[in-house]
Amino acid sequence: MDRKQFTRLEDWLARSDRKPLILRGARQVGKSTLVRLFAERCRRPLAEVNLERHPDLAPAFARNDPAYLLNVLETLPGIGAIGPRGILFLDEIQSVPEAIPALRYLREDMGDLPVLAAGSLLDFALADHRLSMPVGRVAYLHMGPMTFSEFLNAVGAEQLASRIAAFEIERGLDPAIHRRLLELLRTYLFTGGMPEAVHTFARSRRFREVSEVHGSIIETYREDFPRYVGSRSLARILGVFNFAARSVGKKVKYVHVSREDQAAMVRADIESLCMARVLAKVVHSHSSGLPLQADTDPRTYKLLFMDVGLMNAVCGLDWAAIGSMGETRLVNEGAVAEQFIGQHLQDLLAGSPNRELTYWLREGRSANAEVDYVAAFGGRIVPIEVKAGASGSLKSLHQFVADKGASLAVRFDTGPPSVQTVRTTVRRAGTPTGVEYRLVSLPLYLVERLPAVLRTMPRERGPVEA
Repeated sequence: MDRKQFTRLEDWLARSDRKPLILRGARQVGKSTLVRLFAERCRRPLAEVNLERHPDLAPAFARNDPAYLLNVLETLPGIGAIGPRGILFLDEIQSVPEAIPALRYLREDMGDLPVLAAGSLLDFALADHRLSMPVGRVAYLHMGPMTFSEFLNAVGAEQLASRIAAFEIERGLDPAIHRRLLELLRTYLFTGGMPEAVHTFARSRRFREVSEVHGSIIETYREDFPRYVGSRSLARILGVFNFAARSVGKKVKYVHVSREDQAAMVRADIESLCMARVLAKVVHSHSSGLPLQADTDPRTYKLLFMDVGLMNAVCGLDWAAIGSMGETRLVNEGAVAEQFIGQHLQDLLAGSPNRELTYWLREGRSANAEVDYVAAFGGRIVPIEVKAGASGSLKSLHQFVADKGASLAVRFDTGPPSVQTVRTTVRRAGTPTGVEYRLVSLPLYLVERLPAVLRTMPRERGPVEA
């Protein structure tokens, strides 16, 4: 596994003021595997305690006595002595909620001991206000599916991954490399970034076997539903799950999810799936200033699925469908490309205090305008469209520039990278308004280089009156 989280863990381990670190993410994104490989790489003994298997440890954690707790943990099979040269890993920590506030005392009394924790349904435990949360005494690392670059490294295409990492827009890319990256991108869109699916493809190169892994993961998620819907309808939350997979990128209207159930019930199911990190909201922001999340309308949102490969599997899109899809259709029809960009933007913003994704929507009587994503990079508000075709087809992007005074916009498609100056006219309050801005066009596979590319772009003036 080649993940940037290794670097973050190494930085965490080296800190003199190190706090217990909680890994947050959905099931099967590789949290436990990451910790095991990290301990092996650092050559540190790993004391791994899966609390799902040891619910009887709750009283030991509830005492908030670290010395007593370690004595108890050392009696577990396969644990042995736990010292500061090792790493204590509390997996599935949500199964023993008493372990979460106990992290505070581990830090205060045994600060030299590196402590990691993880849990697939951790957000449900964190939402329980009966817990005494160790606020300010723990750190978090957010994990999602493997990125496209990590996929390339995993399947033996390290040279292509290095080309992405070194990309500079002034130099461009060789056409042959561009074509090869597009081919592997299509493979990623089918396989997705779940570590087991990526590992299976890297080992076998068989799409059928990847599909079997997808089916197993999806069934695991469905089996989890009773754990967080309580007495609510399992059939309804399954319907919400399926609806979300086929409706990525569309404004959520509860009546479209279910005509039989009350909106409040559907909304509660969506919230549960978001807490489980199976789904994520992309909320409408008026985008009038930073942070974007301070200017949102929480009632207006669309959804992202957790992984593009799983999304396609739920929708029944097999390799034959994705492999035969033309490039323009791949970008402009359905939600495949928008999902791909969305989950990579989530990865880029994972370490940011304002990591929730936003988009822009203007609904009018005669015409609507919608920009797929709006993100902040380097103190600059950047509208992002996922669309193939000429710049003249980017009417919503033009409207955003006119309304918000943006000087820079980004478009992801399958064409080669480029930068152009767009000059056009839009109507604002019935008055023609001229807009001029820089449009950065990047192939989908370069989304991970977006922050670096934007740093090279000069800040320019926004709209001008026609």
